[in-house]
Amino acid sequence: RARPAADATAAAPTATPLVMRSPASAQGSASAAPQALGGAPKCAKASVDSSCAETKGAATSEPAGAESPAPPAAPSPSAKPAQTGLSRGTSEPADAELAAADRAYQTDDLPNAKAHYEKARRLAPKDPAPQIGLVRVALADSDVPTDFAAAPKSARIQALLRNVDAALKLDASYAPGYVERGRLLLILGSAPEALSALDQAQKLAPDDAETQSALGVALLATGKSAEALTRLRRASDLDPDNPERLTNLGTAFLIQGEVTEAVRVFSRAVQMAPSDARLHGDLGAAYLALNQPAKALPELDRAVALAPERATFVSNLSYAYFLAGQLGAAETTATKASVLDPKLGSAWINLGTVLAKKGDLVGAERAYQRALALDPSDPRAKANLAELSDLKRAKAAGPPAPDKR
Repeated sequence: RARPAADATAAAPTATPLVMRSPASAQGSASAAPQALGGAPKCAKASVDSSCAETKGAATSEPAGAESPAPPAAPSPSAKPAQTGLSRGTSEPADAELAAADRAYQTDDLPNAKAHYEKARRLAPKDPAPQIGLVRVALADSDVPTDFAAAPKSARIQALLRNVDAALKLDASYAPGYVERGRLLLILGSAPEALSALDQAQKLAPDDAETQSALGVALLATGKSAEALTRLRRASDLDPDNPERLTNLGTAFLIQGEVTEAVRVFSRAVQMAPSDARLHGDLGAAYLALNQPAKALPELDRAVALAPERATFVSNLSYAYFLAGQLGAAETTATKASVLDPKLGSAWINLGTVLAKKGDLVGAERAYQRALALDPSDPRAKANLAELSDLKRAKAAGPPAPDKR
């Protein structure tokens, strides 16, 4: 059998937070919450950056079996959460500085963004917006990981959280402050507090797409995919021309098992942003979930062409080749993925599956052992090795004796 594996990273979106992985323990159930992923993702039937292709089942002739690939791993708070901006569109000098800061922030010009937010704070010391802007810049400029529970003891994140709380004391009804508070709490691993802050944000700004998206992302990351789908659908309705909104919505559809809807949403996102490798990877993974390698191949090939350094995309492509029966190409791409990222479990599992299919049981065992060494708890590697052991015993026993009756 074969399952896709969630990507470990995501390209920075221009308007919404990224998809984040959350540990299964967030909900206490692996079937309810996305897996916690580092460099080498694991596949869980209900887990969701984007595309992936990890195989399970050493030598079956139909690797996809009855199981569809796992969806891309759940969205995460972006280091640069890039809303539409903090300026309010007034003619006030402080707001003009906010607008300039927003533009600089959106283009990753963090020094200029910081300078303009600082000037806006001097001009309007009782306005929480400049302070929230400075928190965003500081987070984007930090080296703190932004996955769920990635930095539970980070003094830097805790200091930024205090800055957000200070800004909210200036205006307790400032919705972007609660959005930022929720993101920081997610990084610290405080899921209930994060959801409370983001729920407060959406109550204050129910028609703001970014607020709805942030809450949906947090719900998705903490395993509440049905609730997340409602919020992410709302965010997409409010901001229909934003491919990042569609990406998060497609992720939620995948987690819910609504793969056809995910394909529809990802296809639309690809049309909007045809040069986004992650979107092509998402769409390719969704096609793999439908066991349609012929449609997955061009999408994953495009993802690799746009981001050749992304080992997960290459690994996914190898899985698609395998499903299409192109074992030579599958072996080449799986090997390439394992070289690009030796810690990517999907690459080793894909390689092992191809080698087993080609009859190289020794090479397959070596590849599966590498995957198991990366994650001793990975059930796929264990199952593949067990199946491989059965195959080796059967091969050693030789053909059954002829029936002399």
